[in-house]
Amino acid sequence: MIAYERLTAWRLAHRLALEVYSASDRWPRAELYGVTAQTRRAALSVPTNIAEGAAKRGRLEFGRYLNIALGSLAELAYLLRFARDRHLLQNAEWAPWTPCEMRSGGSSTACTERSARRPPVQPALHRPSDRPTVRPSD
Repeated sequence: MIAYERLTAWRLAHRLALEVYSASDRWPRAELYGVTAQTRRAALSVPTNIAEGAAKRGRLEFGRYLNIALGSLAELAYLLRFARDRHLLQNAEWAPWTPCEMRSGGSSTACTERSARRPPVQPALHRPSDRPTVRPSD
């Protein structure tokens, strides 16, 4: 199992992305390069950023990618609301996604918070021979 596949946030975001792609297959062809493309990009960005962040070294880098994923999730939430209001999505299709978005966002936030609580990695100390010599001024 790849490291990111162990993360609940990634699993939820992956499922959400698959559902968004399936639903947007039924949207009008006229929207293909507009709201359909933007919604799909936002949906795919969430699990992609979680996966990319999981591959980075260090908790700060991982946290940065989780924050990007949360931003994409917020963008997706708006685009889905827009699609509902434009009648691209029926209320029955839109309603189940709200809890899924919240669970995915909550899992991403929890990962970010856990990452922030970990003690920082101590930088390697320089060897004495690597330090510049400081001489007192006369």
